[in-house]
Amino acid sequence: MSYRARVRGCLLGGAIGDALGNPVEFLSIHRIRERFGQEGLTDLVGDPALITDDTQMTLFTAEGLIRASVRWDRGVCHPPSVVHRAYLRWLDTQRLPGPPADVDGWLAGHEFLYARRAPGNACLSGLSTGRMGTPDNPANPDSKGCGAVMRSAPFGLHPGWSAAQAFDLAVECAVQTHGHPSGYLAAGAFAAIVHALAVEERGLVEAVEGALTLLRQRPRHDEVTGALERALTLDRAVTPERVELLGGGWVAEEALAIAVYAAVAFPGDVRRALLAAANHAGDSDSTAAIAGNLLGAWHGEDALPTDWALRVEGRDPILEVADDLALEFTNGRRPWSPARYPGA
Repeated sequence: MSYRARVRGCLLGGAIGDALGNPVEFLSIHRIRERFGQEGLTDLVGDPALITDDTQMTLFTAEGLIRASVRWDRGVCHPPSVVHRAYLRWLDTQRLPGPPADVDGWLAGHEFLYARRAPGNACLSGLSTGRMGTPDNPANPDSKGCGAVMRSAPFGLHPGWSAAQAFDLAVECAVQTHGHPSGYLAAGAFAAIVHALAVEERGLVEAVEGALTLLRQRPRHDEVTGALERALTLDRAVTPERVELLGGGWVAEEALAIAVYAAVAFPGDVRRALLAAANHAGDSDSTAAIAGNLLGAWHGEDALPTDWALRVEGRDPILEVADDLALEFTNGRRPWSPARYPGA
């Protein structure tokens, strides 16, 4: 399987999971069954099936990393600052009715991104302060919501970095909005898992075990470590009630654990794994989005359900971003004009 297929699978898989879980976010399992039947949600809703802030921010993470890589080639770059600027472009999409006349770059020119679909308060507040959170002075030091982990898959996709480097950069960018250790360490662990899947071509359990090794070297890792250990040992006879033993996914360590659990329980069936990650009382779009990132990075684009891939909102731009990222991260060949990623 090609590296490009894993990058495309990671970003598109996350968008599919996001769109799948979007209609049932905030619903109890009782309400989900009441609305969709005893089996719960079984299909995407809508055509197109709408993405949320999870996919929006993931795309801007990828865009920021592309710009950072180009700047790095020129010898002057601080990647967290470049990614922070990308997140500020995402913040504009939540404030403006559509792309401005002087839009900064190709990605921010897409009308479909200018939709406010329950973005996380910590993401909004952390990016609105006028300063960039850092490890020494993080934004929202008490926040461990899932808003940092759900956007961090692209940090794991660089083949020139180690899993530890992916972990560290994800942490540096997570603290721009989520300053609680469980919030930023879950983001780092997620990036390390994605790296092991997409770059090192390891299996999911081995990838998680590698991330656990990195986590244990960090202070205050216990919540994230414990959540991932429970995800690996929980009975794999999956039901929504069993998923909810891991929590609701509103906080970072729970969202990552639920996604890992669903992917481990159905390693060869992406459709069933995504449904397991979405059908529970909690942050269904984020847990399914993270599961989609993992499954796509693990199995590649061709493993994603074709009927869902064709219906997800923004499919073509998502794949274009994935291709640009793969090109930039491998041979540095840039077929795009400077206006596509200006400032780089």
